[in-house]
Amino acid sequence: MGRPRGFDTAEALERAMVVFWEQGYEGASLSDLTGAMGITKTSMYAAFGNKEQLFRKALDRYTEGPASYVARALGQGTAREVAAAFLTGSVRASTRPGCPAGCLGVQGSLAAGEDGRVARDVLAAWRDSGREYLLRRFQRAASEGDLPAGTDPAVLARYLMAVANGIAVQAAGGATREQLQEVADMALVRLF
Repeated sequence: MGRPRGFDTAEALERAMVVFWEQGYEGASLSDLTGAMGITKTSMYAAFGNKEQLFRKALDRYTEGPASYVARALGQGTAREVAAAFLTGSVRASTRPGCPAGCLGVQGSLAAGEDGRVARDVLAAWRDSGREYLLRRFQRAASEGDLPAGTDPAVLARYLMAVANGIAVQAAGGATREQLQEVADMALVRLF
């Protein structure tokens, strides 16, 4: 039997998530990651695999934690409530006290070189899956007569993702929660 781990893997993963969120995939060095996690590189590899595998696990943690507002929004009763919960959740996650501003899924690897190609592709797929979840929910709303006449569920899903991604970029640039909530509210007025 191997020796038991001398650290809390959930806490270490949480700390790695914050480093990737703050610095992006390429900006986060192994030293940054292991330093924040409080472990050695050997322990990191043994517990999480390489940097790419750690990044994927950190993104899963982000999805279950700060970005869990997406799943909650999809469960709302009406299309308008879905859109409102989605945008408000984006504002709150992007301006969460004690966390980096913005969104790991948006800033994690937008400006990546060849070394960051895998992370860039993983995040593009992650964002696309969010848009796909919204699309399916809005298709259901359309079939139930819960969308304004002439509303294209695909355009609505893409629009909300674009607004949410813009909210994340604005948050990273210093916009406040109140300012970004005004943007979310204006987007909803235009839609419903």
